[in-house]
Amino acid sequence: MSIPPCAEIPTGSFLMGGIPEDKFVSSVELPQHKVAIGNRFAMGVFPVTRREWFEVTGENPTDSTLPVTGIDFRQISRFLRLLSDQSGRQLRLPSEAEWEYACRGSSVTIFPGGNSLDASQANFLYDESGGEVGLGSTTPVGHYPPNTLGLHDMPGNVCEWTADAWHPDFHDAPADGSPWLEGGKPGCRVIRGGAWDHLPRVLRASWRDWAPESARWDNLGFRVALTL
Repeated sequence: MSIPPCAEIPTGSFLMGGIPEDKFVSSVELPQHKVAIGNRFAMGVFPVTRREWFEVTGENPTDSTLPVTGIDFRQISRFLRLLSDQSGRQLRLPSEAEWEYACRGSSVTIFPGGNSLDASQANFLYDESGGEVGLGSTTPVGHYPPNTLGLHDMPGNVCEWTADAWHPDFHDAPADGSPWLEGGKPGCRVIRGGAWDHLPRVLRASWRDWAPESARWDNLGFRVALTL
């Protein structure tokens, strides 16, 4: 069994969290802090698709390249174990820091591609005045342009699970890119990226929220990562 297409993410450092120019920054995105990614890793080029989910788990037969949704944290953990066993590679979820680092792709702007976002760049539903500008549903992965690291749908289409427990700010967060697993809100994980039914402000590179591990939402998926 082959793993989903992945892109190597180079080592480096970045400022994680909300930036001063961003009027939508909230306390959960602060303080902005330096993170050094010291280990090479790879991340899925796309969110995991319904077809890939079926190929690994045998559940819900389909050939769809829409991102898989409606799966909770426990199911994802099982998927990653099965795929690791089948492929001989140790697949995992990205840490929250790895996710933002890969999303930004060396940018220091509000969105990965600049300080504004339009409906040709990512899948979201409403503009900031509440007008509907998007398609109103998920789209096949790869429908929108990639970021500078070759990753598609980092902002938009579906929110994405990360490995980290939810903490309400970045005080005492790890500075090495590792997942923050100690403490936090019990049974809750960080989600990132924004989705097809959101406003652009939710697709900002620093946006973060949480979901209970039992969540099976129609706008929440995931992508794989692996240490190299």
